[in-house]
Amino acid sequence: MATYKQPCFHCGEFIEGDSRLCPKCYSRSPFGYHCPACLKPVEKGQAVCSGCGRSLYVICPTCRQETFVGERCDACGAGLMIHCTNKRCGELQFFENINCIACGKKIKRKFGGK
Repeated sequence: MATYKQPCFHCGEFIEGDSRLCPKCYSRSPFGYHCPACLKPVEKGQAVCSGCGRSLYVICPTCRQETFVGERCDACGAGLMIHCTNKRCGELQFFENINCIACGKKIKRKFGGK
């Protein structure tokens, strides 16, 4: 079924409306931002998620600056996503997630994290 192309929210590339990944900038949320805990759509500037109450601003583990919960740090550009440690899953997750949002397994930390 044909779908209309829409611009990626992050880079402007026109992609299929049902895409889950932008082939130009590799964003996994090409049509907006989502809460890393409940995946409800959120907007930059919101303080907390209206779905689950999670804070939408965190301290970047690389530069220690406050940043929005996107895929990259607003200050230094470092990636804020990690892979699920479950070998059968491997989905990208927000670095602060305790359980994988795809498979539900606890995410094991490699570097003395949570």
